[in-house]
Amino acid sequence: MAPIPTPPPEPHDSPDAYVGLEASSAERRAREHGWSTVRSLPPGAIITMEYRVGRLNFEVRDGRVTRCWKG
Repeated sequence: MAPIPTPPPEPHDSPDAYVGLEASSAERRAREHGWSTVRSLPPGAIITMEYRVGRLNFEVRDGRVTRCWKG
């Protein structure tokens, strides 16, 4: 059986720092800080719950990030 690969470390970045930012600015900042995937979602969106290393999720209302979480 093949060994399970070790995922790369996530950026040392607080999701709380993105709340209140304009969505495109938040996405640009996240990519500059090393997040490999940035996902913008409308409030109440139905999403899968799998955790993906390196992904940052934004809940966006009226063009601003209202919530942010890893995975």
